Amino acid sequence: MQIFSFPIIAAATGNFSVANKLGQGGFGPVYKGVLPDGQEIAIKRLSSRSGQGLVEFKNEAELVAKLQHTNLVRLSGLCIQNEENILIYEYLPNKSLDFHLFDSKRREKIVWEKRFNIIEGIAHGLIYLHHFSRLKVIHRDLKAGNILLDYEMNPKISDFGMAVILDSEVVEVKTKRVVGTYGYMSPEYVIKGIISTKTDVFSYGVLVLEIVSGKKNNSRYQADYPLNLIGFVSNRTELRFVCNIIVLAVLLTSANFVKTSTHVYCRHGNYGMKVKVLS
Repeated sequence: MQIFSFPIIAAATGNFSVANKLGQGGFGPVYKGVLPDGQEIAIKRLSSRSGQGLVEFKNEAELVAKLQHTNLVRLSGLCIQNEENILIYEYLPNKSLDFHLFDSKRREKIVWEKRFNIIEGIAHGLIYLHHFSRLKVIHRDLKAGNILLDYEMNPKISDFGMAVILDSEVVEVKTKRVVGTYGYMSPEYVIKGIISTKTDVFSYGVLVLEIVSGKKNNSRYQADYPLNLIGFVSNRTELRFVCNIIVLAVLLTSANFVKTSTHVYCRHGNYGMKVKVLS
């Protein structure tokens, strides 16, 4: 992993100009930069007011450096100088999934084939994190805003500041520090603090519903009895049927899923629609 000097990063971003700012997260601002050789990069600069802080910065830097998969964002280097803590990533021009999915005009451009590829790509990334990487990684904050899209709209899971590493033989652990994004967090995690691969699988299920419907889970869809997207789908038999058809399509058309003996299905349980990944 390359170590960058602060003057190089400052120059690459036009001294962190507003024109180069891509967005703002819990970690801090994200900027687009161009290195002297013309390479485009994305720069995450730890804010002094960051809710995540230095611990999460180190967690993300150490973790992502050990992970390599086509559906995970690639860490190119870092800059630690004086009080500056900066992560340098590959630049992904199509921003995040939520930027497209929850805008009425941009959403129309994501045709079903693209949505299907995004659903499949996220699943491949999760399977790698849970089963095939050197580490057993639970992301804990899988959501549309943390799915970045490359030039061809291929998805890449990003933002590992809240991720947890489990020993390979450990099924679940408990925590008193529940972090993540409400609407994507599983009930057992929110209520009991239980962390397992199922924590990410629940979030993935929410993502599938959002990608298919183009609607946010934390919105309300029934005036007389307000329901979020999960509750709305769970109460409608025809939508549960559609979900099962979508998952069946993934199984039948994805050679990679079949080769890795991975099965995906939807079930209607006590907490509404839930997608489960078995390997």
